[in-house]
Amino acid sequence: MTDPTLTVNDDYDYRTYDRDIDRQLAFRPASESRDLGRLHRWLGSEHVQPYWELDLPLPAFRERLREKLADDHLTPYIGCLDHVPMSYWECYWAAEDDVAAHYDADPADRGVHLLIGPTEYLGQGYAVPLLRAVTAMQFRHPETDRVVAEPDARNDAARRVFEHCGFRDEGAFRFEEAGKDARLLVCERERFERDVAPTPASGGGER
Repeated sequence: MTDPTLTVNDDYDYRTYDRDIDRQLAFRPASESRDLGRLHRWLGSEHVQPYWELDLPLPAFRERLREKLADDHLTPYIGCLDHVPMSYWECYWAAEDDVAAHYDADPADRGVHLLIGPTEYLGQGYAVPLLRAVTAMQFRHPETDRVVAEPDARNDAARRVFEHCGFRDEGAFRFEEAGKDARLLVCERERFERDVAPTPASGGGER
């Protein structure tokens, strides 16, 4: 059983204990030196490639990762389960993203992209607790009242995960800039904090 008071030396931006799955969830900024190899493998995986389309040779992938790491409106994160890297997240300012052309974006809106990397973590019930934690992390910005997502319209599994975390489906749209048909999903702070937000265990290390 995971000790909910476990602490380690880390560089996490956010860490919490989730009672539902009895696991520590944590998110740290991605870096080229630590994560190039794992992200290249994950984004080239069969279950990821159709939606992210980043199955690139390593040199080209390295350049794309560098672009993401240098992008001021975007923060790439590695999501960890009991301190084991197993997911990738992109948290961004939606008003500075192409998605802003497709809805009435507020300057403080945040956005989220996600994937689970190793296949052994798929279908184990981890996606909802992870997304719930990441959404809570976005609402730490005091002016942010909405978090949005725009998953591929074909990705029904992702849409269901978002809806479990309080995101409302605003319908499909052609996201030409991203080269896909997408669905706009919106999570409002009031609904999230009332119905969804995780309650951290005492001493769980949320920060």
